[in-house]
Amino acid sequence: MAHWLMKSEPDAYSIERLQTEQTTLWDGIRNYQARNFMRSMAIGDLAFFYHSNTTPPGIVGLMEVIETGLVDPSQFDATSPYHDPKSSPEAPRWDCVRLRHRRTFKRLLSLDELRQAFDADSLPVVRRGNRLSILPVSEASALRIFALLGEEP
Repeated sequence: MAHWLMKSEPDAYSIERLQTEQTTLWDGIRNYQARNFMRSMAIGDLAFFYHSNTTPPGIVGLMEVIETGLVDPSQFDATSPYHDPKSSPEAPRWDCVRLRHRRTFKRLLSLDELRQAFDADSLPVVRRGNRLSILPVSEASALRIFALLGEEP
């Protein structure tokens, strides 16, 4: 089982919305490196839900990958902000995964706290200027995140 960190602006999609819906399609990713990280996900992998572009940003919950290798439908929707006119159903460019809510943490683990506990090599989200919305998290870093939150893995 691998661990990931997946960012979303709470105004676009929040942990509260995921908790209500229970599952979601993680679509709209338009960065090849982030897409490739999604392509390497496996069913059962866990992902930390990170609220970005908010004050303060940070980890707010945990999700589980329940479906992989899905074609992102938003790339074909001309009304979607994620529409890609160069993508076609015969040769789609963009994939997505389906995630299930596992838990909402009792508190937010802020980016400032993460920067105090990790360096950029052990948790890439703390690297200044990092804009990737999906990042791998090592097993050791995942365990440390759970410990910082006072949560069971």
